[in-house]
Amino acid sequence: VEEVYIGDDFLDRMLAEKKGNLVVLAGNNQRKAEYIKSCVDAGLNVFADKPMCIDRNGYETLLEAFDSAEENGVLIYDIMTERSEITTILQKLLAHNEDVTGPFKRGSLDEPAIVKESVHHFFKYVSGNPLQRPAWYFDTAQQGEGIVDVTTHLLDLIMWEAFPEEAIGEDDIEIVRAERYPTLITLEEFAKVTGESEFPDYLKGSLNEKGELPCYANGQIDFKLRGLHSRAIVKWNFQAPEGAMDTHYSIIRGERADIIIRQGAEQDYSPELFVEPASGIDKGSIDSPLRIAIDEIVRTYPGVDMVETSEGWRIVIPDEYRVGHEAHFSQVMQRYLDYLAQGTLPAWEISNMKVKYSTTTTALAKAME
Repeated sequence: VEEVYIGDDFLDRMLAEKKGNLVVLAGNNQRKAEYIKSCVDAGLNVFADKPMCIDRNGYETLLEAFDSAEENGVLIYDIMTERSEITTILQKLLAHNEDVTGPFKRGSLDEPAIVKESVHHFFKYVSGNPLQRPAWYFDTAQQGEGIVDVTTHLLDLIMWEAFPEEAIGEDDIEIVRAERYPTLITLEEFAKVTGESEFPDYLKGSLNEKGELPCYANGQIDFKLRGLHSRAIVKWNFQAPEGAMDTHYSIIRGERADIIIRQGAEQDYSPELFVEPASGIDKGSIDSPLRIAIDEIVRTYPGVDMVETSEGWRIVIPDEYRVGHEAHFSQVMQRYLDYLAQGTLPAWEISNMKVKYSTTTTALAKAME
């Protein structure tokens, strides 16, 4: 039975009534770190949507929450759905097959070894209906800037794919460059996506001379992860061109081959995985090792195959593994429930959550300098 309570004292009432032992947190991010700490202080497990914090003050509170969780024997976990995306899973498997890719390239600032880029749209249709967003979604003091929001997923994937199930420490990451820039939102666009006829008072002070809202939803973090040059980029446009959708691009560069996820118009906006020889590497030398790697993958994912392209190969992925973003929520929930049953999180999960949010909030501060 679903009970809905909308009183301003929702947090105090929830903590007082304590109707269960697990809290799911999502929505407005302004006080999320505070809510997480209040929950674990009360002995409640927390399953939180990203981001768990959006600035350095929130990060310090989050660190206190992790200490409290350990003291109270409860678990904090954020909802990293993208680890369950099949193209990401296969990219990770192939990237660690050195017969195919060779060692990871170290990369450079101009050509990173690992790149992950997400492009999103404020206005879009979901299941045939226009997606309506709350007005506060456009207030970065409440939602968080792009550099601390979607980049959470991208940083998580970079660490998880490059060094799977290894604990990353703050000393393992060096931020080289961080940038932020706004998407300009007109009142007409704001009304279209929120249903509001005017900007709320908390946004009016941010409007430019044309009456547009500069929403700092875009950001880029260039960093070294144990010496590997890496890049996380998030971009938000107001609305996609006709027929276009949100997209994801990712590349992991090896000395012998690159493993690439593309999701553009040529892929009909569905993520596809490619293997392409690195510069100077003969394509023929990759074919046999890749076939052996695919034969190994088929043991876990029957039906996966490879087809040759002009540049290399496309990995054929059966539709049964393309379960969609909504199904990924149940998959990450099951992962968390398994951890709850064990009574503990792996040390690397805790360490990497802390480092992830340290990196995003430090990058934001650096970009704002």
